[in-house]
Amino acid sequence: MELRPQTPPQRERIKVMTCESTLFQSEQSTAQPEQTGLALQRSLSDITAEYDQKLASLPQAIANFEAAGTTLKTAACIGGTWGNSSIDTGHVYEGKLQDALLQSAWLHVYNGLNIERIASAADKRRFQQAMVSPAPFTLENIRATFGDFILNPRGNILRGLAEVFCDLDPAYKSHDKVRIGVKGLPKRVILSSLSDYGWGRDRLTNILNALAAYQNKPLAEYSETSHFLKDGDSLAIARGVRLKRFANGNGHLFFEPDALRDINLALAEYYGEVLPDTSEDKPTEKRPGTAVSKDLQYYPTPAAVVEQVLADVYIREGERVLEPSCGCGRFLDAIRKKGADAVGIEVDPGRAAQARAKGHKVLLANFLETVPTRDYDHVVMNPPFFGQHYAKHVNHALKFLKPGGKLTAILPATARYDHGLLNGRWQDLPVGSFSESGTNINTTVLTMWAPKEAA
Repeated sequence: MELRPQTPPQRERIKVMTCESTLFQSEQSTAQPEQTGLALQRSLSDITAEYDQKLASLPQAIANFEAAGTTLKTAACIGGTWGNSSIDTGHVYEGKLQDALLQSAWLHVYNGLNIERIASAADKRRFQQAMVSPAPFTLENIRATFGDFILNPRGNILRGLAEVFCDLDPAYKSHDKVRIGVKGLPKRVILSSLSDYGWGRDRLTNILNALAAYQNKPLAEYSETSHFLKDGDSLAIARGVRLKRFANGNGHLFFEPDALRDINLALAEYYGEVLPDTSEDKPTEKRPGTAVSKDLQYYPTPAAVVEQVLADVYIREGERVLEPSCGCGRFLDAIRKKGADAVGIEVDPGRAAQARAKGHKVLLANFLETVPTRDYDHVVMNPPFFGQHYAKHVNHALKFLKPGGKLTAILPATARYDHGLLNGRWQDLPVGSFSESGTNINTTVLTMWAPKEAA
């Protein structure tokens, strides 16, 4: 059996808000609540204008408050003679009012755009944490924060589902095994910390919402989820799921056959390819042996991933760094800022030209055909994700390191959880780290060191 992603017309079935006009245009939105699910009925430019006006008015508001306090005290004295009692009219600090106004503005937009309904459990936590010290309330920051939720609500719902599964068990991080009810994996989903509110409930909502995308049903309402937590059979017919809760706080979520297929389809759509029942059922056809594959996949490294990976590399000024398969030079850009002597190798002439145009030293060649020199302090790489071809790139790259040199490689999660071809220190990247580059494959970072003494 093959599980194929839905066709584009089917993807339109999900009933979520579509408010691009509200988010990206300054004109007054004409959308009605029943059409979009939006509570926000003003344009963002109007909201930011109100925020700016009130921020500028805070000093006068404080002055008015203090004047009112003086008037109140004056009302309790005769001829300027004060009684023995103390009258405290309080004090308001401008900084505290600024913080409250800023948080109010962000929460107003968050609630008005119904982000709560489509954001993943992790996204909700990130927003709550950001409210401790919010970014400036500008149109640019609002668009950067919420734009993807509005332009791609379905994708965010599916990402929430993928995040839940990856959190459940390391096996679900494998691109081959990221579905349930198949050989070698549990027949149910176990959710921890499942209570009337909090993380467990949010993850349950993520699953129900992703399922709704394939059931042509509205997203789960808070009241519906609350009832489901009390009566685990209440959604068996409506949504094809049953819930059994336990005294230890866990909940076991079971799927009816149709719902199980819908969940598998949702995961297949998110990861962008057909998912077989098991990797053993349909083993990959072996090709004639060759060290140089023509079937490589190029996914440029997003800036956020570059920053996260290099934070653990500790490159010192003057050190020599090699980036195989450097593409357009995104790692080279960041490595140069550290003052290192960076060299890239790229097989594609167009991408090599892009990197050279930025002033980088790039050798135009197939990396697997280059001769190791053992004179680099670091190798930083994002090799092709196709199949198990990455292992050839990593093993070849190790030969370029000085004794004790460090290799850092971004790899598909299957390298860690399935293939077993490489050993080292692993650290998984967040779900969807490469979405902007055209793939939702789960990824991980491998760190290896060359032996202290050259072989």
